[in-house]
Amino acid sequence: MSESAAQPVLPALPVTFRPTRTRVVLLGVGLVMFVTISAIGLLLKDLGGGERLSFVFTAALFASVLLLLSRPKVVADEGGVTVVNLTTTRRLEWAQILRVNLRPGDPWVFLDLNDGTSLPALGIQPGVAKEQAIGDARALRALAENHGSGPRES
Repeated sequence: MSESAAQPVLPALPVTFRPTRTRVVLLGVGLVMFVTISAIGLLLKDLGGGERLSFVFTAALFASVLLLLSRPKVVADEGGVTVVNLTTTRRLEWAQILRVNLRPGDPWVFLDLNDGTSLPALGIQPGVAKEQAIGDARALRALAENHGSGPRES
């Protein structure tokens, strides 16, 4: 086994993990959709002011959904981890994280916590950038094992 597999390199803290490619696609599509739908609404001559406004409102609604989907991230610092998912943010101390899991077929990382629950961390997801997600999961696992109460492998 290689030395890098045995001892993952700990990233410098603070570090933010997020699905960068997915985020770029979501924000790009949201912007293009907003501009296109708004322009159509404003350029159609037969529409009244309220109807034009409804086009812009609908475009803003679609763009805000894509913005919400681009929100997930995991921020690790000296004190612990902040998990930002679609609509929730949860702060965890390092000691609360027992294990960082990214199994084949998982849509994102799961954090096994010391209260017996599991917290999804949507900020690390292998969908578009599998290698980045695997590297991020390994780095977060190494940080959790180094700073917290998780298992230490020899």
